[in-house]
Amino acid sequence: MPKQKSHSGSKKRFDITGSGKVKRAQSGKNHKTGDKPRKRKRNLRQTAFVSEAQESNVKNLIPYKK
Repeated sequence: MPKQKSHSGSKKRFDITGSGKVKRAQSGKNHKTGDKPRKRKRNLRQTAFVSEAQESNVKNLIPYKK
């Protein structure tokens, strides 16, 4: 049986933590940053987690990433 291919975009964007949660970067940091307050841009640097509803979908896209 052949191996499943990982989704190229997803393997660059997501990481799996030791507890099995899926870590992601926050959106809204690349475009029109002059209109956003400094505090908001600073808070967007922090990582976030994928919701539990979407977690299994993302894990299927990156099957070999630990």
